[in-house]
Amino acid sequence: MKKKLFEAENHKGHTTLRINLEHLDTQTSPQLKAEFLVLCRPPLKKLVVDMSSVNSCDSSGLSALLVAERMMRDSKGEVHLIVPNADVRNLFRVTQLEKVFTIHVSPETVK
Repeated sequence: MKKKLFEAENHKGHTTLRINLEHLDTQTSPQLKAEFLVLCRPPLKKLVVDMSSVNSCDSSGLSALLVAERMMRDSKGEVHLIVPNADVRNLFRVTQLEKVFTIHVSPETVK
């Protein structure tokens, strides 16, 4: 059975979207944006994006994540990212997107 690119799980108080990709890039970001268009709607107030499998991300991947952030902000919600990969975390630091997103190193630190 083929593994899904994205898996959403509803929890009490939030939804977690697991990205099952090593590379978040121009090939995969349109599908991620489409997933966000479905998920980021009221009454959802907190979206957790688990990027534990992601080893690299380009500008189109960041753009897709910003779609989720904008949609959630417009509905008074928030986006949390789980980014254990140091290189990907560094990308958020260099682009100053760490100021836009709440970034966690592991799922255990998400409250």
